[in-house]
Amino acid sequence: MRNIFNVILILLIAFLAYLLYANVKEPIAFQAEKKLRKDAVTAQLDKIRKSQEMFRGITGEFAKDFDTLAYVLKNDSFKIENIVEDPSDPSNTELFKTIVSYIYAKDSVETLGFNLDSIKYIPYTDGGIFNMEADTLTYQKTLVSVVEVGTKWKNFMGEYADPKFQKYDQSYDPNKTIKFGDLSKPNLGGNWER
Repeated sequence: MRNIFNVILILLIAFLAYLLYANVKEPIAFQAEKKLRKDAVTAQLDKIRKSQEMFRGITGEFAKDFDTLAYVLKNDSFKIENIVEDPSDPSNTELFKTIVSYIYAKDSVETLGFNLDSIKYIPYTDGGIFNMEADTLTYQKTLVSVVEVGTKWKNFMGEYADPKFQKYDQSYDPNKTIKFGDLSKPNLGGNWER
């Protein structure tokens, strides 16, 4: 009888140890996976933001879709104007001339290591694409271009897309969007940077 009691006690201790291990393991695994996936997505969003800034430098506005963004950055150029003193003006006081040169945008994109064909894809998805919207609006009596690019957390969190994981991180909401930009005001900040 005493041996049966000892066996039951050992099994109960093993079961409780397993429960304790499982309760500690899950939140640690969730936090590690959340950080890994968030870092990959924000890195991709940062590439898109830099690409949009280059696009705006060429066209004066933001791209409304990834095909237009890629096409312009592969085929167009940045215009660079340098204003210098005119050497033919002996007094060097009033005459200046503008020297215009062009730099292929594709060279800048390659220098940054961006792949324009895959920039639209959300990491940790099977071909999921970021949502992109661009528009113009009047902000403080000035017409400005605005852009917003992002995706919901649940699209890239895999098995951790369930709201039950909020118990490990109160700020985590799988239905919340991780994004940069804002369609209501000129802002290219990312909501992960706060």
